Order: sequence, then structure tokens, then C-alpha cells
Amino acid sequence: MSTTEQVLQEVVIKFAGDSGDGMQLTGSQFTNNTALLGIDLATFPDFPAEIRAPQGTLPGVSGYQLRFSSDEIFTPGDTADVLVAMNAAALKVNLKALKKGGIIIANTDGFDSKNLRLANYPEGINPLDDNSLEGYEVIKMDVTKMTREALKDVTLGMKEKDRAKNMFVLGFLYWMYNREMTSTEGFLKDKFGKKQDIFDSNIKALHAGYHFGDTTETFRTRYSVASSKMKPGNYRSIMGNQALTYGLIAASQKSGLPMFLGSYPITPASDILHDLSKYKNFGIKTYQAEDEIAAITSAIGASYGGSLGVTTTSGPGMALKAEAMGLAVMLEIPLVIVNVQRGGPSTGLPTKTEQSDLMQAYYGRNGECPMPIVSASTPSDCFAAAFEAVRISVQHMTPVILLSDGYIANGAEPWMYPSSADLEEIKTSFASYNNAGDLDSNGKFQPYKRDDRLVRPWAIPGTPGLEHRVGGLEKQDVTGNVNYESENHQHMVKTRQAKVDLIANYIPEQKLDSGPEKGKVLVLGWGSTYGAIKSAVKELQLAGLEVSHAHLRYVRPFPKNLGDILKNFDHVLIPEINNGQLIRIIRDVYFIDAKGYNKIMGVPITKGELIEEIKKFF
Repeated sequence: MSTTEQVLQEVVIKFAGDSGDGMQLTGSQFTNNTALLGIDLATFPDFPAEIRAPQGTLPGVSGYQLRFSSDEIFTPGDTADVLVAMNAAALKVNLKALKKGGIIIANTDGFDSKNLRLANYPEGINPLDDNSLEGYEVIKMDVTKMTREALKDVTLGMKEKDRAKNMFVLGFLYWMYNREMTSTEGFLKDKFGKKQDIFDSNIKALHAGYHFGDTTETFRTRYSVASSKMKPGNYRSIMGNQALTYGLIAASQKSGLPMFLGSYPITPASDILHDLSKYKNFGIKTYQAEDEIAAITSAIGASYGGSLGVTTTSGPGMALKAEAMGLAVMLEIPLVIVNVQRGGPSTGLPTKTEQSDLMQAYYGRNGECPMPIVSASTPSDCFAAAFEAVRISVQHMTPVILLSDGYIANGAEPWMYPSSADLEEIKTSFASYNNAGDLDSNGKFQPYKRDDRLVRPWAIPGTPGLEHRVGGLEKQDVTGNVNYESENHQHMVKTRQAKVDLIANYIPEQKLDSGPEKGKVLVLGWGSTYGAIKSAVKELQLAGLEVSHAHLRYVRPFPKNLGDILKNFDHVLIPEINNGQLIRIIRDVYFIDAKGYNKIMGVPITKGELIEEIKKFF
């Protein structure tokens, strides 16, 4: 039977199965293969909240969505064209996100009576047999049986053989989308080359899935997507936490400061600790502390000692770190606090995304405790955001909060990576006893004497002549001695705030991402809403609507010209994955009647729903 070939503009695939089915690995391998072909892509991994949820249940479903296109794209897609369902629960959870007429690749072994019961289907009901999937193209394959048959000569137990099921599915998809398997073969060689049986089982399953596509008569269509017309340069696929890691390393190198990470593992920030621990060759020191407080205080100690101190966490960890953040503000030393936000409060939704910690970053400490806030917008943007957070922290002697979230931390996209020569130096300086400007008339060091940016000198402990007091008690202006006088306290509170406010003079002015400089509607965003806003605004602009988009990197202080931009529009819409946080700050600072669009479901805002919301203003 002949094979039909179709060229598509774009495809969205959702891989879904039990948390032990390897869907994240399958999706990431297909993603890497796609990136090597120069096709633009965006991903959205979706993990179960439990470390090991009961197999076959709805809470145990693990997903990975990949969108790839011959055009430039900014989101992983609102709905899927193809759903890979390894069991009944995966189908039930994800069917609503599949386009009508889409393709379902179903592992029939995952639809036996046990799996159907665990997925809460009524007794005797199997969606693969009851015509409930009419309107979809269903490809049924017993992946488990065919994988075992392909591995009958491999000397592994049945449980170990079944772990290669995902490679069978991946092989079939490589056939379906006209792909070579070289990238995954190389990956398997690197990962399992020293474990011959495991390597053989994965390779054989991969090839068996590909050959199944060649021989089956139930599905005879193959697809291809052309390479994207992207800006010339060197690209790689990168995830947000990876990019953030590389940004921190680059900033350490460009500042000449050795980096110390004090961290306590917490989803979805843990990968930053894991990744940084691999780069000791760059002088990176990583410390897995016993708790969040030890993590940040160890980083404070490193910064006090002249290193670049960094700590990473997610929402609950930010609450635990709050007192030590106040100490860093009082000390006025560099420190980068990375918060990869997740659904809250308390433990909340530990594997789901949210933007709900902005108010915490602004106000979530005792006393008047201002700190600059930098926000990353996409997986690859995490590199530049991390680099900039370090620059501000070091050059303005202040702790800085860097906000990411689970969506961009675990998502992936192509990244045109810079060369080291393209990155600006981060100028650093330390106090010196030979610098008269750091001393009083008696030759005594003045640790809180400030320059025109209100920045105090950074003194390395143990330097002769630069002895000074540290601690959380209020400082006397200039001398740094403990001081309880009311006038001094007010002066120091105002000074610390003014120092943060003055950073606005040393960051770029706000620019519009797209659209006219004046007009009907401005969509103002921050963080991971970037892709959805950009896609929605672009589509509406092509339809002739007067709508613009601005996206914030600097959330505290705001760029100096932000107020002027906001007043150029009749309406300002602020979409957020929270219950309305940036909008409160914008209303307070600029006295404008901004409107919000809020989604708090643990998943990103989609392009489609945002388009409908923007249309309400016309």
C-alpha cells in the first residue's frame, strides 16, 4: 500500500502517559531532533505533583507538549494536533486539549480493564471501542506487546524491557514526521553506552517503532515541516533553568567574581542547583544546604567575603528566606535570589506554573525593605535576565530578586546564543585603604559612605584598615556603627529606598514590543505571559486592530518612561497568571484605570482566550 506525504506549516504534539512511561524523555528527544533541523519550536512539560503518583490514575499523568513550525512561534500551542496516549488516564486528562479531527495514537495495552477502572471510566466502557472518539483519527497499537516482541532476544527482565516502550513510540513518530534517528541514537549511546543490554533494548525498540510505520497498513500518511526562516546565527534548544544557569556563569566570568550558590532543592528550581554543580571548571561552588535559611545565609556569607552569592528557590522557600533577605538589604551587599514561581499558597501546586509571588517580591519582608526585581519572559530570555540581575546587584550593592516560573523554567525553545565577546563586562570594584575617598580625615574606613548612586563600598573582610561592623541592627549613616536614633533610622530607610529608585537611571527605557506608540489598547505584561501576548497582539494587528504590546523586564524600579507610555493609550490590559498583582502596583504608581485578565489554573494563558479578551475593548 503506498504512502501519502504531506507538508504542514506547523504541528502540536502532546505526549501523555503515566509518570513512569518516559514521556518527558520522549518529548525532549523529539524536541532536540526538531531543533537540529532548524525548525522553530516551543514546549510545555507538565509534571504530576506527586513524586510517584499511583500508576494509571488521573493525578499520575505526565505530559509534554511540543509545537514546531516553519514560521516563528512564541507559545507551545493552545490545542494539540496529535495526542500520544499511553493509557486511559492520559486520554481522559488530555482529550479536551486535542483539536477535533486530530490524531490519537493509543497504546491499547493501557486501556485494559484495570487501567480503565483507575482512570474512572464506568464499568464496561472503553473509549477506544464505544464510538466516543468519532471525529478523531485513532491509531491503535499495542506498544507493550510490540516492544516485548522486538526485545525477545535481549537478556533483560520484562519490567526493564517495558521501560523501552517510549522509544518504540518515538521511533514511530520519527517515521511519521520523516525524521532521521541519528540524534537519539547518539543520546542513547552517551547515556547507556556502558550498559550494553539497556542500550540494545532502547535502540531496538526505537528501530522497531520506525519499522512499524514502514509496514503497518492502518496508517499510511507521513508529514514534514520545513525549516523556519530564522535570523542567521548559531542556535541550540534550551530550557529556562539551563539558560538561567548559563547566565549566572557568564555573569560570574564577566564580573571576575567567583560564584557561590547556596540552595535547598525545591520544585521547579532544583535543576539550577543540579546544573551549576557540573561547572566547577568555571570556579562555581555549589552547596546543598539543610534548609532554605541556611541556603541564603551561606550565600550572604559568600557575598560578604567578596564572591557572587546566589540562592535559588520557589514560593514557599521565598517565605523562609525573607528574614535573611532583610539582613542582606541592611548589609547592602550583592546577592541574587532566584524565585522560580509555582502555584501556591503553602505547598500549593508544586509542579504547576503561576506568577503569584510578585507582591511577595515587592513587600514580603518585615520593615521597609526595598529590593530590585528583574523578570525573565521566555526560556532563552532567562540567560539575559540572570546576567542583568547580577549586573544590578554587583554595581548597586543590593540584593536582587530574579523572577522566573515553572512554565519557562521547564519549557524549551531555540536560542541564538551569544559569544563571550558579545557580552559586556560587569565592572566591579572593592574598597581600598589606599583610596582616600573610602576613609575619613583620621584614616578610618567609612563603610556606608556613598557615591552619586548612593552605593556604598564593598570591603573584603580581613583587608588591613578596612575593618567594619556587620549585622542586622540599624546602621549609622557613613560609619556603619549601630545606631538607634529615630532621625538616623528614617534617613537610612529613605536612603535605601532612594538607592533602589536611582537604579532606573542605569537601566534601559521601556520599549514597545510591537504596535503603534499611541492608540486604543496597550497590553502590558511581565514574565511568562510574553508568548501568549505577543501571539495574540500579532494576530489582531494583522486583522487591522489598533493594539500594542509592552513587556517588562525591570519590575522594580520601573523604567523611567513607563508612565509616559501608559498614558498614550485609551486602555491598558494586564494579563497575569495570578489574581491581579502587577495591576495593583501599576494602578498605585501611575494612577491609571488598568484592567486585568487573570488565570489561576496552573497552566499558561492561551493565545485564543487573550484574543477574545482584547477584542472586548473594540
